[in-house]
Amino acid sequence: MLNRAKEASDMLQEHIDKDNVIRLVSHNDADGISAAAVLANALKEEKMRYHVTIIPRLKEDEINKLRSDKSSLFIFTDMGSAYVKELNTFKSDVIIADHHQVNDAEPDSNLVHVNPHLFGVDGSKELSGAGASYLVARGLNKKHLAYFALIGAFGDMQGQDGFMGMNKLIVEDAKESGTLEIHEGLKIVSKSSEPLYKSLAYTFSPPLPGITGDLTGAREFLEKMNLSYGIKFTDLEGEEQDLLKDALMNVNEDIFGLCYTVPKETPLLRDLEEYAYILDACGKNKKFGTALGIALGERERVLDVAVDLQRKYREQIVKGLEWAKREGAQQLNKIQYLYSEDKVLKAVMGTIASIGLSAEIFDNSKPVLGLSRLYKDIKISGRTTRDMVEKGVNLGQALQDASKNFAGQGGGHDIAAGAMIPYEAKDNFLRLVDEIVDYQLENS
Repeated sequence: MLNRAKEASDMLQEHIDKDNVIRLVSHNDADGISAAAVLANALKEEKMRYHVTIIPRLKEDEINKLRSDKSSLFIFTDMGSAYVKELNTFKSDVIIADHHQVNDAEPDSNLVHVNPHLFGVDGSKELSGAGASYLVARGLNKKHLAYFALIGAFGDMQGQDGFMGMNKLIVEDAKESGTLEIHEGLKIVSKSSEPLYKSLAYTFSPPLPGITGDLTGAREFLEKMNLSYGIKFTDLEGEEQDLLKDALMNVNEDIFGLCYTVPKETPLLRDLEEYAYILDACGKNKKFGTALGIALGERERVLDVAVDLQRKYREQIVKGLEWAKREGAQQLNKIQYLYSEDKVLKAVMGTIASIGLSAEIFDNSKPVLGLSRLYKDIKISGRTTRDMVEKGVNLGQALQDASKNFAGQGGGHDIAAGAMIPYEAKDNFLRLVDEIVDYQLENS
């Protein structure tokens, strides 16, 4: 894998030496934005000309549009592995730095494909899209950018239980460069910027059943300990912080663990997991320029905008979880699903599915699909648990195979995946996914 990444680094270095214009295309979530940030920062340091495009998904019409671009090198980050055949037709050089499941298309000589799945490494837990992008930049002596790969990993839910696989190498690079510190602490969010009850209710990972996504539950939890719910965590006395830690560990012992920080950063961005949440909120609200601006070093006004987006996004998630608790998931034989046409809910459906499983709102013995209507189409965000993956579930494959039957597209990871299908195919699609998951479990 490192040899393949070195091939990509060498290709990138050739274009740097020639002072060529480089085009970056990346996904719009925290991992994709972090992936773009790794390479954008590397190119900025090399005083290169580059152009960044952030998109929700790579489609054939987007590829056709890019094909006419005159850039000498295209780099697709956190996407592209499903389109090797199409990207082979580019006259320019191409690098794919992705971690999603791959197909059997072979790259031509002008394309370097960096993906952990090609080397038996699990891209759903051992390397993120930002991690794959970092491995490309690593060959340019950019270990000080390694922490961006860890931000992407947190955004892709890979760091919550400790880093493994290639991610551990990246942690070591970040530590070696002097940018990263690791210490034990409470893994609640916004310790210095939100009232304590909101910090607890907005802590989605690790989940706190009865508290996560529940402002009333969080207030009642604090009141039982005679702690003021309106105070910030950082304003608590040491004894009060210890009391809270012990009580939260009784709810979920994982709430106390390793925290990864960049001490040189502004306080709001110091914790890498918090940094990932801020980028994710910008991405979900289509404020890609704001997210990239932060990752490239802009602060003050831009950061204020991002924090406001994050606050509103968290409020949307809380409303979504309240809706999920109230309505429940619709049950099929081997899967469950949520469906809404509400504008607020469709923006957070994938997050609701993920948190709903981990916070025990849904039956965690079944994958959950969150469905949102977008005009004539349905957007699907699928989530399952690591336990179900070990029993044979591969959501990325299931959504890819099912969507093809209805002129749609889909894919992703075994544990988290997405798809887009025509609206009229909704019921038949759900039945087919249910059958595919049943087959996966029976034949694992």
